[in-house]
Amino acid sequence: MKTEKTIGILFLIGAVALLIPYTMLTIIFEYPDILRQDTGIILTKFYQGGNSLIWTWFAFAITGIPLLPAYIMLGQKFENKAPLVRTATTLGVIGLIVQMIGLLRWTFVVPILADTFVHATDEATKAAAIVSFKTIHQFGGVLLGEHLGQLFTIAWTVMMTLSFAKLKLMPKWVNGLGIISSVIYLLAQAELFATVLKGFPVWDMAGFIGSTLWLVWLIIVGIKFLIIQIK
Repeated sequence: MKTEKTIGILFLIGAVALLIPYTMLTIIFEYPDILRQDTGIILTKFYQGGNSLIWTWFAFAITGIPLLPAYIMLGQKFENKAPLVRTATTLGVIGLIVQMIGLLRWTFVVPILADTFVHATDEATKAAAIVSFKTIHQFGGVLLGEHLGQLFTIAWTVMMTLSFAKLKLMPKWVNGLGIISSVIYLLAQAELFATVLKGFPVWDMAGFIGSTLWLVWLIIVGIKFLIIQIK
């Protein structure tokens, strides 16, 4: 029972802890709406946020760390009982790592670009800072964090949900929530393609609804692991 309780605790810590810096960012940085603003506005507002904003982004990035051992322990527990678990664990761990790498750009890269932009004395330097931010954002944020990170997380969720169903570990409604949240979360990928394909259809709320339902599912799974007995 010790392993199951540890997995449950780690899931709960990872899911709940994620909400704290995210909520702070919505208040002090108007995230994620700020990303739809002009790049110059983003860099200026980031600079104005100072060290507290940088540390908030750092906290947001590392809140996924408790989920790493949780994924691994969960994989080790069931990899010999369900064929999808081993692959799911690999994809889940990769997804968490690339998401953390993508988020850490706000701690170690964006501050330099924001400082350069704000203190630039000529338009060429400002333009260079803007182009650099867009490039880093597209690569670290869109490609790594949101595209690969979210896709691998969705794959992990679907595979683990199917494995839970096979092993009869979770109620059907919990498994259903895992699948529904994954499908909605997948629709949020359209917003990423829209950054390079003009006119690509987008459901603006898919990311928020999908990620929120996924966190709810993760919390429920965490609670279940705290109370169930696994032979």
